[in-house]
Amino acid sequence: MGANTSHVSDLSDNPSLKVLVGTESMSENDPFWNQLISFTFISPTSSGDSKLLEEAVIPLAKIFIENNPRSGNFGALVRIFLGRTRELKISTECQDQLFIWQAHNALFMIRCLLKVFIREMSEEELHLQFSYQERAPGSCGGTGSEDLLEELLSNLIHLIVEVPLLDITYSILFEAVTTLLVFFSYQLFHKDILRDGLIYQHIMKGRCLSLTSRLVKTLLYNFIRQEKCPPPATHIFEPKAEGGLLYGLASGVASGLWSVFTLGGAGSKVGIDQEHNPLPLSNQSLLLLLVLANLTDGPDWPNPYRQAITCFRNTQDTSSLSAEQPHTFQINFNSLYTALCEQQRSDQATLLLYTLLHQNANMRTYMLSRTDMDNLVLPILEILYHVEDRNSHHVYMALIILLILTEDDAFNRSVHEVVLKNVSWYSERTLTEISLGSLLILVVIRTIQFNMTRTRDKYLHTNCLAALANMSAQFRCLHQYAAQRIISLFALLSKKHNKVLEQATQSLRGRQGDNTALPDYAQDLNVIEEVIRMMLEIINSCLCSSLHHNPNLVYALLYKRELFEQFRTHPSFQDIMQNLDTVIGFFSQRLEQAGSDLSVERVQEVIMKGAQALPTDRLRKFPELKFKYVEEDQPEDFFIPYVWSLVFNSGVGLHWSPHGIELFSMDSG
Repeated sequence: MGANTSHVSDLSDNPSLKVLVGTESMSENDPFWNQLISFTFISPTSSGDSKLLEEAVIPLAKIFIENNPRSGNFGALVRIFLGRTRELKISTECQDQLFIWQAHNALFMIRCLLKVFIREMSEEELHLQFSYQERAPGSCGGTGSEDLLEELLSNLIHLIVEVPLLDITYSILFEAVTTLLVFFSYQLFHKDILRDGLIYQHIMKGRCLSLTSRLVKTLLYNFIRQEKCPPPATHIFEPKAEGGLLYGLASGVASGLWSVFTLGGAGSKVGIDQEHNPLPLSNQSLLLLLVLANLTDGPDWPNPYRQAITCFRNTQDTSSLSAEQPHTFQINFNSLYTALCEQQRSDQATLLLYTLLHQNANMRTYMLSRTDMDNLVLPILEILYHVEDRNSHHVYMALIILLILTEDDAFNRSVHEVVLKNVSWYSERTLTEISLGSLLILVVIRTIQFNMTRTRDKYLHTNCLAALANMSAQFRCLHQYAAQRIISLFALLSKKHNKVLEQATQSLRGRQGDNTALPDYAQDLNVIEEVIRMMLEIINSCLCSSLHHNPNLVYALLYKRELFEQFRTHPSFQDIMQNLDTVIGFFSQRLEQAGSDLSVERVQEVIMKGAQALPTDRLRKFPELKFKYVEEDQPEDFFIPYVWSLVFNSGVGLHWSPHGIELFSMDSG
C-alpha cells in the first residue's frame, strides 16, 4: 500500500485486516497490533461516506464473526484499546498525541465492527464475541474471568467524563460517544421497546452507575460548548514527504491499515462534511443524552440518567444538595439556556428543551424568570411557522413547549411587554412592530388553520387552543392583525360548521330507503362545535379580563358581528354568547350615538372611551381557562422511536441500511 491514499473499496484486500479477521490468533504482545492501529484517516461524518465505509466493513465483519471463536482477535483488539486508554489522561496532560491517536484508531475499528455485529447477532452472542480468547496449544479455549463487554462500556464512560476536550482529544471523545450510541442500537432492530438486556443492565446498574451524573453533565457541557471539529492537521497525523509518519512509525504504517483514509480521494470531502456537521461532538453527545434519558425504568429501579436530568441545579444555587436526589449535580444554567436558544433548528435540541421544561423544575423556574424569553420563544415560533417543512414530531414538541410556558401567568403577561421590530421570517404580512404575545397568537392561529386544511389532527388542534386559552385572560394591546386573525379563524370555523351541517341534512334527505353507510357527519359536527366553543371561550375570557386593554379585538368583533348571529340561539353556545352579545350591543349603541360615516380613527376613539365606561358586572363570570400539559401513559412508546429516528437520520458518521429497521416505519417523522 505504501503511503498512497487508499480507497475504502481496498479494505477487503488489506493484508493487516485479513490477519485480524482470519483464523490465526495474534498475541497481544505481537508488533502486529501496533502496526494495525497506526493509520491516518479522516473519519467520515457524512451519511454518504459512512455508507461506503459500512458496505466495505460488512463482508470483513461477517468473516470475523465466523473466525473470532477460534482466534479471539476481537477480544484482543478490545484489550489493546483498553491498554492504550489507561494512560490517556496522562497522555493528554503531556500532549502525547501518539497514545491518543492509536487509542482512537483502535476504538474506531471496534465501533465499525460492533455496528455490524449488533445487526447480525443477539446480545448474548455479542457477549460471546467479547469472551473468546486466543487458544494456547492444548488448551480448551475457555473464557476469561473479566467481563470484557462491561469493561469496555465502563472504560468509554470514564474516557468521556475524565479526558478533557481539546483539539487533540476531540476525535477520540467523539468516537467514545458514538460507540456508546452504537451499543444501544439494538433498539432499532426491535419493534417492541427493549426494557432489559446485558447492555441495559451494565449501563443502569453496573460499574457505570456511579458515573451517571458526571456523564450527563459532560454530555450537556459538550452540547453547551458547541465546539467545532478541529481542522485535520490538529488531530490527524500528516504523512511526511518521504512517506513516513510522525514518531517514526513509517515501517509499521506502510503495511498497516491504510496510510491516509479518505473516502474516494484526497481531502475534497472534508470541507463539505464539516459544513453539514460542523459540530459533530455536540450533536452526538445530545443524541446519546436523549437515548439515555429515555431508557425505560427497571422493575424496581428508576432510570438514573433521567433522575440526573430532572434534578440538576444551577451553579449559582448555594443550597445544600439533597440526599433524596442521588444523581444531582450543578451546571451553568445561563450557558445551557443560551445553547438551547441558539440550537432550536434541530429536532434534538427542541426535544432537550421539552425534556428540561417538563421534567426539571429548577430549569423551568430559571427559564421563566429570564427577561429575554424572546430569544427562546422566537425560534419555537419559527418552527411552527414553517410547519409545512417540519416533521410532525418536531411541530408537536414546539407546540407542547409553548403550552408548558403558557401555564405560567407571569409568562403570559410578559410576552405582551416585549416589542419586536421587523420579524423577517413572517412573510404573510410585514410586521414592522409587534409584541411577542401578538406574534405568538398569530403563529398558533396559523398552525390551527394549516391543520384544518391539511393534516386535520385533533391532538394538534387541542394543544394550540389550550395555549391560546391559557393566555387569553392576559391578552394585552393585541396587534390589529392578531385581533383580525382571531375573528378570521372564527369565521373559517363558522363556514366549516355550516358546510358540514348542510352535508348532514342533504345526506339524510337523500337516504330514504338506502341502507348504505353514511359518513359520520355527527362526529365531524361535534368536533367543529367543540373548537367553536373553545374559540368563543377564548374571546370571552379576553373581554371579561382585559377588554379595556384590547380595543383592536373589540373593533374586529364589531366589524364581523354578523358572524355570531347564528350561534346566539344554539344550545351549545347560548351561555357564552350572552357576554359577546352584551359587548357587541353596548359598543354598537355608542357608535350609533356618535353618528354615521365615522372614520376608523373615530371608531377606535369611541371604543377606547366605551371600554372604560362598560360596567364589568354586566359580563357574566366564567371559570378561568387553564390547561396543563400531562404526558400520556407509557410515553416511551412515542419518545423512544422518535429519539432513534433522530439518531438514524442525524447521527454523525453513522449509516444504517433501512432494511431490517423495525422500531419505526421509514416514512415516519
